Amino acid sequence: MKGLLWLFVLAALAVALSLVLRAGGGYALFVLPPWRAEVSLNFLAILVVVGFALLYLLVRAFWHTLRLPSHVRAFRRRRKEEAGHEATLGAIQALFEGRFVRAEKLASKAIDLGATPGLAGLLAARAAQRLRDFARRDQWLEQSRQGGGDWHVAQAMTRAELLLDERRYDEARSVLRELHASGPKHVAGLFLMLRAEQGLANPEEVLRIASALEKHDAMPPEALDSVRVNARVALLSRAPQDAHGLQRQWDATPRSDRVRPKVAATAARAFIQLGDCRKAHRIIEDALDRGWDATLALLYGECVDRDALERLERAEKWLKERPGETELLLTLGRLCVQRELWGKAQSYLEASVATRPTREAHIALARLHERLGRTVDAARHFRESADLSPNASG
Repeated sequence: MKGLLWLFVLAALAVALSLVLRAGGGYALFVLPPWRAEVSLNFLAILVVVGFALLYLLVRAFWHTLRLPSHVRAFRRRRKEEAGHEATLGAIQALFEGRFVRAEKLASKAIDLGATPGLAGLLAARAAQRLRDFARRDQWLEQSRQGGGDWHVAQAMTRAELLLDERRYDEARSVLRELHASGPKHVAGLFLMLRAEQGLANPEEVLRIASALEKHDAMPPEALDSVRVNARVALLSRAPQDAHGLQRQWDATPRSDRVRPKVAATAARAFIQLGDCRKAHRIIEDALDRGWDATLALLYGECVDRDALERLERAEKWLKERPGETELLLTLGRLCVQRELWGKAQSYLEASVATRPTREAHIALARLHERLGRTVDAARHFRESADLSPNASG
């Protein structure tokens, strides 16, 4: 349709031009003594138009000739940029495909071609990391830094991540702290900082970062709870080995964390080691009232103290709610032994073995039979406990 329209326009112009030329009867006279020339005005108009067109073409050809070197340079530059861009995309694809040697070669080619040396250096560094060539990785990171461009954050994040993969936690933390000091923190940086502090076993910092991640809603609640629990366990495990120091650490633990089974078990064991069985029992009771845990149920019967009868009554109430619980039956048997209720202890321990045989239950029965002078039964249970694998322990 467009071509047809142009055809009509050209035809109209040709008709108009023919009418103008036909109507024009004038002429032009040129005198240059001793010569004299007379030409048709129409012919003169055609000569002027043709002459102007030829002059324009000559000037344009001359101008293009003068600019030819710059055009060649621009063409070569475009070809180089296209090749560099293609090499960069190839390096990214190879890195995701797991072809790390090819990824590093293509990234090196992209750098030689001058295509985003900051990005290409980071790609080469990641490839060298996966090839376990850490010296070359550091060289690529340095080359990426010298490449210029707005790649400061990306370079710092990549360096920190690669250092963490190499378990160089202290260096990674230094890089991240320098990055956070120069600008606002972001979630990805907090994740890396969390890994660094976990690797350096700094539970206080782990808890602080976990709170920051919670504000950003950056982690699933279950994962965040696991991080906090492990940090609380570490704090309680390294608490001063005296009653006052341990109590201060326990008092500093939030109520919501105290009833976590792992936290409660760690604190209870620490108080048991210091001889404060009553405190350990209260901790276990609070945690079990919040939610059942087999490890805590077993720990409830380990420490011998004068509150055995009180614990026995409480454990029997738990048994009504959870009949047939192997660990609870074993704990009840141990508590009956502490109160010298031999018949009741034997019933609970045998019920525990019948529900699920464990080494602890067999050993408890063997020792009970020893105290009652039943050496044959004691030897049998010792043999049965030895036949069970450690994984069968309660």
